[in-house]
Amino acid sequence: QVQLVESGGGLVQTGGSVSLSCAASGPTFSTYVISWFRQHPGKEREFVAGISGAGGASQYGDSVKGRFTISRDNAKKTVYLQMNSLKPEDTAVYYCAAKRSILSADPAATIPRTYDYWGQGTQVTVSP
Repeated sequence: QVQLVESGGGLVQTGGSVSLSCAASGPTFSTYVISWFRQHPGKEREFVAGISGAGGASQYGDSVKGRFTISRDNAKKTVYLQMNSLKPEDTAVYYCAAKRSILSADPAATIPRTYDYWGQGTQVTVSP
């Protein structure tokens, strides 16, 4: 059983930066792929970024490549999402999610319904 708690959201101006954290509880944290998803009002959850259990591999959605960076600290059981050059279209609720998988060998890493555990979400609002 893994519990996830996101933090760090808020209001930021276009072009600004914000860092999100996803703190986990439970054993064997390093065996879980952790990913960030976001959800715009009235739309399905969208894959943002994912990171392998050991942190050596990562994957990004096309809309955030080159602007967002995912990282993790297994000693702290925390995954981070550094978001730079923010745009109004980045406004969404951001969720972290976990599943036991090998990121590089998982063709379903970007699919929300394949994840077993979810945080409650944190709002990020980018003003024009």
